[in-house]
Amino acid sequence: MASRELDILTRIRALLPGGGTLTDDCGAIPSTPSGEVLLVTTDLMEEGIHFHTEWHPPEFLGTKLLNVNLSDLDASGANFLGFTLTLALPPDLEMAWLEAFLRGLADAARASGIAVLGGDTVGRPKGIGLGITAFGSAKRWLRRDGVLPGDRIYVDQPLGRSLRGLRKLQGGDRWNPSRPDPDIAWHLDPKPLLGLGPRLAEIPEIHACIDLSDGLSRDLRMLAEASGVSMELRPGLDPDELSGGEDYARCFASSLEKEVLESRLGIPLFTAAKAVEQGRWPLLVYDGATWIPLDDRSFDHFDNLSNRHGLS
Repeated sequence: MASRELDILTRIRALLPGGGTLTDDCGAIPSTPSGEVLLVTTDLMEEGIHFHTEWHPPEFLGTKLLNVNLSDLDASGANFLGFTLTLALPPDLEMAWLEAFLRGLADAARASGIAVLGGDTVGRPKGIGLGITAFGSAKRWLRRDGVLPGDRIYVDQPLGRSLRGLRKLQGGDRWNPSRPDPDIAWHLDPKPLLGLGPRLAEIPEIHACIDLSDGLSRDLRMLAEASGVSMELRPGLDPDELSGGEDYARCFASSLEKEVLESRLGIPLFTAAKAVEQGRWPLLVYDGATWIPLDDRSFDHFDNLSNRHGLS
């Protein structure tokens, strides 16, 4: 095991941006620019819960692991400073799998201009555990608690694609690069619009933002409860749009009209909800006659671990 661990560290140092500097027990976080706040986020992925090796190509998994962490930082208005990597690996893992995973991770790191700062490797009896802690800095921290009554809630990506892709994978479909399915692609290799968050933070009329990872009915609830408002959801949202996780969209609140924001940002936006004065329920849907409460239909990391809707 000792020699194998050295082999793993050798490949990390060779492949990852910044890997050549990993010579000490600790790594230094790059200096935060003057006047900016240091932000940190952590995400874990467990085999059998968040991914299955038989349907998730390792290079896609490496890219996804980094990008879902960077999506959290980006939605907070942060630029990226660096990340640490934690690997918990079983003894029967093929080095070819790990090599492909690290190459995918390295590609994502280079694309985002971020370097590895440190981390840890450990053996485990079975299953793969993956973790990243990422650091960033923000001139203006876009938090969850700034939504104002009257704000519209906008989303920068279509919703429900990852859940549709997951269902196809659970039904036996697999990634086929010669005939790529866009839903499967989004579940295996999501492409959040990294770099949008700091641009949103530059607009004073954008009051709050969150990364959509657990589903609209969960993440909008978090925005509403943190800000002390209720939200009326846009009529016509389908069940996948409400409950699907892992879309990794920026979901943000603004007093500006959609057309104004689309013109400034140069991207299409989707209106998901409107914030109103706080009532008894955080989320409300229109049933054709009146506004009624919406329950939480999203993925829960601790609910029914053996038969989840999401692996997300």
